[in-house]
Amino acid sequence: MCNSIRMCLPIIYPKTTNSLCFSPDFLGCFHYFSNSSKIVTLASNSIISSKKIGLFGGHIKALTNYSGEGSVQGLDSSPVSVELEPISNESQFDRIIAEAQQLEDAVIILWMASWCRKCIYLKPKLEKLAADYHPRIQFFCVDVNNVPHKLVVRAGVIKMPTIQLWKDSKKQAEVIGGSKAYLVVNEVREMIENECTV
Repeated sequence: MCNSIRMCLPIIYPKTTNSLCFSPDFLGCFHYFSNSSKIVTLASNSIISSKKIGLFGGHIKALTNYSGEGSVQGLDSSPVSVELEPISNESQFDRIIAEAQQLEDAVIILWMASWCRKCIYLKPKLEKLAADYHPRIQFFCVDVNNVPHKLVVRAGVIKMPTIQLWKDSKKQAEVIGGSKAYLVVNEVREMIENECTV
């Protein structure tokens, strides 16, 4: 029963011994066993699931969200991934940079090409990173083959992929993605942390 599940805890009731199995998501939770209703409640700082599983005629309940004050809240609505908004022309680029300056925000721009294999591998990883900073920092992408070359030159892009941080209408920093995608994402995260204060 538990061969594909990482953790099994014994539950001992009078005259029976059974195992309660948890998926890896449940590791690090505390467990409360109630003999009268045979309900097991699982909770941690960021709660896990809301599925009910049959157990000895009772249920296993996982709270959807548990705050430090002991209250149950709705599921976290933070996105797992945020699609990079495409920039298709110079006027759109100027508008995005101007709006960010007005809001005193930074923007991240991925300069890429559809023929660039590293760009294709990197983009979904940057979309996951974008979710970590959503909605505080917006992420965009530019396909260099679909915009005027003048814009590419203006941004100082010479290799693909290039990830730039723009703030106060200026390019503040950049990462040129020659390494493996996860290393580039780490560099981009460092760039954001160094350039943007909360």
